[in-house]
Amino acid sequence: MNAAAAADPLLRFRLSDQYQTLKSNLHRFLIQQIEERNLDISHWDDDKLDRFVREQVKRYVVDNRLPVNQRESEALAADARHELTGFGPIQHLVDDPTVNDIVVNGPAAVFVERNGVLGSAPVRFNDDAHVIRVIQRILAPIGRRVDESTPMVDARLPDGSRVNAIIPPIALNGPCLSIRKFRATALTAEDLLRYDSISQAEIDYLKSRVVGRTNLVVVGGTGSGKTTFLNLISQWIPDGERVITVEDAAELRLENSHVVRLETRPPNLEGQRAINARDLVRNALRMRPDRIIVGEVRGDEVLDMLQAMNTGHDGSMTTLHANSTKDAISRMELLAGFAGFNGSELTFRGQIASSIHLFVHVARLASGERKLMAITEVAGINGVDLKLRDLFRYDPVTRQRHDLREAA
Repeated sequence: MNAAAAADPLLRFRLSDQYQTLKSNLHRFLIQQIEERNLDISHWDDDKLDRFVREQVKRYVVDNRLPVNQRESEALAADARHELTGFGPIQHLVDDPTVNDIVVNGPAAVFVERNGVLGSAPVRFNDDAHVIRVIQRILAPIGRRVDESTPMVDARLPDGSRVNAIIPPIALNGPCLSIRKFRATALTAEDLLRYDSISQAEIDYLKSRVVGRTNLVVVGGTGSGKTTFLNLISQWIPDGERVITVEDAAELRLENSHVVRLETRPPNLEGQRAINARDLVRNALRMRPDRIIVGEVRGDEVLDMLQAMNTGHDGSMTTLHANSTKDAISRMELLAGFAGFNGSELTFRGQIASSIHLFVHVARLASGERKLMAITEVAGINGVDLKLRDLFRYDPVTRQRHDLREAA
């Protein structure tokens, strides 16, 4: 039990086994009332549904002579509402704009990230079945599934938030759920300036390069803000250009008038008919794009993305999971090998040099702050080595930004 729960009697009550049993019994009672009256609550507005739930909770408490005070009754009604139409115990975390990530490590261990710092959340599920029920509710609208034959799944919430779920027997601690929250409003350049994540000079430079149809790759580790940053700079694409996006889970929100969004598809029950990112990038090349944006290169689509950048689709962009620009190049070589590339190291690096103009490195520091660490230009190839020149660099020790364009 965390400090907040220890100090608040209501939180202690909501985390107790007694409350979980009460909430489960109330949920069954509400379902019974809905079925007996043949009610279709899916068409009710929020006020009508709230009134119905509060009335039924009051009736249930009175009929069963439960020692529940007014505050506890209101909490019970809110939780019952979330069980009926939301995501159960984590619904209020999904609704909380200060929460960036939600992590469920089994029914009794829920954590949230706020401002880059992970901490425990004073909520819990009844049991493994309860967690799985919430996972299934998340998956239902997008036609995906999770079961013993398919124990891992990627999905998204209606607002675009990224979801990953994994269940037993693969997950030994019980069903696990990870949600990367999607901001209600996209970050702007002004937001990043306010957070001291980037300088005005860097914004001006990147904006000019995006407008000038520069091919670029956003590089960063887990949780560094790669997709958020890609979404930001993609807003600078001039309106009227035909942009095609390829993603595993659609997260990018481009405001251009001519955007086509493509999303991968997992295999069906027979393990067939999957459509992966490489399939979509290849198809995008036939759709007369001005630019192609791949949410993240993580497999054999790396070859097709480089081809797109090098065959008349200038201004294309993607992200890559790596901790530095040099690591990104090594990772691209590794992915190309997995894709069946049989050429020499020199040939592949020559392909990178002619395809990618800029690497933009973003990172999350130990403090939880997210920073643009470097903007690096690919200046050709020297022997077998790519010539890389840092144009901007952030020093995390001195917390100073350096404009190196004149030195370059």
